[in-house]
Amino acid sequence: MNLCLVELVLVMTLCAGDPDKLRERDSPKYTRRNCKMEGGVTKPDKTEFSECFRIIWRTPYIMLLALSAGIGGLLFGYDTGVISGASLYIRDDFKDVERHTWLQETIVSTAVAGAIIGAAFGGWMNDRFGRKKSILCADFLFVIGSVVMAVAPNPWVIITGRLFVGLGVGIVSMTSPLYISEASPARIRGALVSTNGLLLTGGQFLSYLINLAFAKTPGNWRWMLGIAGVPPMVQFILMCFLPESPRWLYGQNRIEEATEILKKIYPPNEVEQELKSLQLSIETQKEDERSTGDGPFSKIKSAWANKVVRRGLYAGITVQVAQQFVGINTVMYYSPTIVQLAGFASNRTALALSLITTGLNSIGTVLSMLFVDRVGRRRLMIISMIGIIICLVVLSIMFFQASVHAPVVSVIESNHFGVNSTCLDFKMASDPASWNCMTCLRASSDCAFCANGENTYKAGACLSVDTSTRSTCRAQHRTWYTYGCPSKFGIFTVLVLGLYILCYAPGMGTVPWIVNSEIYPLRYRGTGGGIAAVSNWVSNLIVSETFLTLTEALGSAGTFLLFAAFSSAGLVAIFFLVPETKGLQFEEVEKMLEKGYRPKLCCNKEEEIKSINRRAIHTPDRLSFYILMDRRKTYMRRSNRLILLVSLHHRRWSSSREPNESSIVMFWSLEVRWLQKN
Repeated sequence: MNLCLVELVLVMTLCAGDPDKLRERDSPKYTRRNCKMEGGVTKPDKTEFSECFRIIWRTPYIMLLALSAGIGGLLFGYDTGVISGASLYIRDDFKDVERHTWLQETIVSTAVAGAIIGAAFGGWMNDRFGRKKSILCADFLFVIGSVVMAVAPNPWVIITGRLFVGLGVGIVSMTSPLYISEASPARIRGALVSTNGLLLTGGQFLSYLINLAFAKTPGNWRWMLGIAGVPPMVQFILMCFLPESPRWLYGQNRIEEATEILKKIYPPNEVEQELKSLQLSIETQKEDERSTGDGPFSKIKSAWANKVVRRGLYAGITVQVAQQFVGINTVMYYSPTIVQLAGFASNRTALALSLITTGLNSIGTVLSMLFVDRVGRRRLMIISMIGIIICLVVLSIMFFQASVHAPVVSVIESNHFGVNSTCLDFKMASDPASWNCMTCLRASSDCAFCANGENTYKAGACLSVDTSTRSTCRAQHRTWYTYGCPSKFGIFTVLVLGLYILCYAPGMGTVPWIVNSEIYPLRYRGTGGGIAAVSNWVSNLIVSETFLTLTEALGSAGTFLLFAAFSSAGLVAIFFLVPETKGLQFEEVEKMLEKGYRPKLCCNKEEEIKSINRRAIHTPDRLSFYILMDRRKTYMRRSNRLILLVSLHHRRWSSSREPNESSIVMFWSLEVRWLQKN
């Protein structure tokens, strides 16, 4: 049964209370028509994952394309997650990393710096060489980087390998969603682009499993980082047998190849219409390129000079920057460290608890796939940001309470290990009786807290950081703390951290990438996506390079409160700058940006209904009318009276092959009269 979901919803509504009429669904008059991909995209308001499943079940080739390209998201996620666990053991092997916070931050953030460069050139590579070759190049860089890290003899070689990996991640982070969106039918594009986000979170979850599996293996961190080279090799092989994006091929005058790919994606009766739409879009693109030039810098200049693209960039950059400054990658890159800050000292325990938060991230991404086309991009991000802000404030309070109620440092306990083992800052303190565990850890990177052997919440010792002292502490069945203190709030902190992930993943986790895949005109999509991706990675670099330094300067509570302030600013920016693109054709998005987006504090139902009514009169086909009517119903209260009116009109209208102006006007007048009475 070839139906767009909105048609199915409408038919079910029309046939409510009359099962016999459900048989009409299979008649030719309900056949899907003109679900175009470019230049006439029809994205129903109620596209759901079930519709996506039905389409890919009938056309598995679509899912093959999406999953093969989506491995790029898996690479992205794996790199994000694996370094958080590997860094725990890298600092054990290299004492310079343990003593110098900036070196640990550099190992983590060098990949981000490489991603900035990769994303900067990724847009140009996509437009010049195509989506497929860009993905293949990213895979090659990723494999090289993984091998270099696995055999690294010192921290600086690890940093070099991280740079190569970052270049690959930067390219693939923008190319994979773009390839998937261009190889997907419009009505399920949002769900399929979300598969990239699902694989990204799946990569993060997989990385924590591998971290946990190799935690006690000799050369543990080398295995963790080296295995990262396997997925890109798989993707490289798969992409060699898959086609280029049909849109890019058509733009290169390889029309026959584009047509063959479209035949595998669309039903035969829709291919011709899609080709006409592509032809119109490409002709417009080439005219613009002749006037603005096709070099990367000329395109950036031209994009910024274009009012529509500039406003699209305001929205695209806003959501990408906000995505990073909510602090998500501090959780992804430093999740085990944050768990240790919450009071869990063991590396394996920290990795195991981090696995829970990463699993919740995967669940949240599935929720995004289910609701992104139902709730809408803008609304989902706003709800997500509100939840994030609340969680960050609660985390800040919990970390503050943990620091206030940290176990005290005892002079007797410290001297128990010998004067030479006691932390120098503690010995020279003017008032050592006022010290607690948190005071000890903040005093110097050379200080650590050895908990009381009988009860970890009782007075402990402030000792110097060295291998022999740590071994002595653990030999007495005590716990060695270097990043956090024993806390009764620890488990609650981890639970709130999980809630934070659940608030982030469905909205700010995946929606920014969806928005950037559909808010720019075709001719600027590669350039606009590249600029937005660079802004994402620059923000990522700032956050990841400063997190540990901020925790030392402001404490954990102050750092998370700072992220809450950034998130509040991001919420305001999203409200004023980011329009809703759900259910809009690309031309409609462009026209909306042309006029300028003005957010409303509350929905003006009458104006929205009038606007939809005017557009419905000029709908070119039955499907477009269905979609507008379905969208219009979201602004009206449901009632039996309304269903009866819709059914009455449908019986009069269904005999005609196409809707005409008089029948539509009659339908609207009936409903307007009903609205006036109610």
